[in-house]
Amino acid sequence: MSVLFARVLGDAAFSTLAHRVQALHRASGRRTYSGSATVEAGNGWLARLCARLTALPPRAQTVPVQVEIMSDGRGERWARDFGGHRMPSRFWLQHGLLYERIGAATFGFALTAQDGSLHWHVRRVRAFGVPLPAFLFRGVRAREFEADGRYGFDVEARLPLAGLLVRYRGWLDV
Repeated sequence: MSVLFARVLGDAAFSTLAHRVQALHRASGRRTYSGSATVEAGNGWLARLCARLTALPPRAQTVPVQVEIMSDGRGERWARDFGGHRMPSRFWLQHGLLYERIGAATFGFALTAQDGSLHWHVRRVRAFGVPLPAFLFRGVRAREFEADGRYGFDVEARLPLAGLLVRYRGWLDV
């Protein structure tokens, strides 16, 4: 299997993921998914600055979400839209990690499969090209899963001193 997320996770672990999670990551070319999310956002000035630098979505009780994914030989481009707020990023595989460039930050994630869910764990971080200690980003986590026949996501980012940057949870029709 040559799918980006399967290459990072490994084919055996990828095959244990819930059907909808596999379907989202197995597709190729350009595809678009729609759904809904709830967004919590931090209030402090440092949280707001970090959120702005990484294009994180603003607070919303319930907001329509659209995710366009474009795969090519170098990785994937994701264009997330939370009710008109765009959050683009680029993913690629390097040294066994899934890298994501989002705004001024680049994250290197290890992926694990557990109970049908896909879990993301921060292993590397750069901001404006400068390496940062990964332990500062222990509060950044993501989980993809299937619930009620839908693809679900739960992403949270907390940093020391800044506190909560964002937590967005929701679903997509996949």
